[in-house]
Amino acid sequence: MQLSDFEGRWLLTRLVENADGTRAHFDGIATFSPGEGGLILLEEGHMSVPGQPKMRAARRYFWRQEAEGMAVHFDDNRPFHIIGPGDCPQARHDCAPDLYRVSYDFSDPPGWRTTWRVTGPRKDYRMYTHYVPEP
Repeated sequence: MQLSDFEGRWLLTRLVENADGTRAHFDGIATFSPGEGGLILLEEGHMSVPGQPKMRAARRYFWRQEAEGMAVHFDDNRPFHIIGPGDCPQARHDCAPDLYRVSYDFSDPPGWRTTWRVTGPRKDYRMYTHYVPEP
């Protein structure tokens, strides 16, 4: 996939499974818009956590095309990870003392998926996200 393939609005659903068995759900919109020498990704929606009121949540990243793949940066421009070529690239981000590993799945366009595995002394969860183009 090329960076330009992501531009536009995507419906997203996310499931977070914590090691203690609790689960959270996020439903929202991911918008990829031009800027910062690539695309700005803004995810906005609502998070549902058992026993708590539904809460609004948002996050923002910058995606840029680079020689080794698509570089993903945090909203303060710190490097996050590189999405390599292929249908199912994998990446990692060391955020000591925790480790973030991600698998992308672009094998069933136009939708795509991410699976995160986060481990360490402070975090232990899996996060599954599915993106589909907004109709």
